Amino acid sequence: MKIKGIIFDLDGVIVSTDHYHYLAWKALADELHISFHENDNEKLRGVSRMESLDIILEKSNHQYTNEQKNELADKKNTLYQQYLHKMTPLDLSAEVKETLEKLRIQGIKLAIGSSSKNTMLILKQIGLDTFFDAVADGTMIEYSKPHPQVFMLAAQKLGLDCKECLVVEDASAGCISAKSASMKVAAISSAYGSVYADYHLNSFVDLLKIAREQ
Repeated sequence: MKIKGIIFDLDGVIVSTDHYHYLAWKALADELHISFHENDNEKLRGVSRMESLDIILEKSNHQYTNEQKNELADKKNTLYQQYLHKMTPLDLSAEVKETLEKLRIQGIKLAIGSSSKNTMLILKQIGLDTFFDAVADGTMIEYSKPHPQVFMLAAQKLGLDCKECLVVEDASAGCISAKSASMKVAAISSAYGSVYADYHLNSFVDLLKIAREQ
């Protein structure tokens, strides 16, 4: 079936905020006297905030109540947002910006499908808050990736069948999510070698070739 829409994960695909996530989680882990390094951060890619917190707390001997966990997650998010507010349109690479514009010229519908609850803040900071045809994010869903809900919602907002959509992902959980929704997957960055991917992107601009072949 012809690809009529492309749904992009946000973090690590459109713009990189991974380091900001790491710095925020690192600060929280240090406060709790829990060992946390960049390789630990890889385990959190494509995972919701609460699930990420649970992964970090596995290293702690302390038992936390749900109320305490919510407070910790909120503290991490506050730290993360402080970094996000420093972002500008200059954080969006010329390659990504130009590729998105050319895909739009080709008549392909474009959407964001992200589990992040900070999606609109990030898009606003980098100047893309009104660019996409649809946005589905963590504020609109009950289940995070690898559940397919966010991508299915994005397709619905685009007015397309799931099989008409291609998802661009940099995390294994996201690739699994997209395949569960019967969508094609283009894997980039850390997900490049994913067995769930239909396409493997060496660079973002490779999407133009995929679109032309449809």
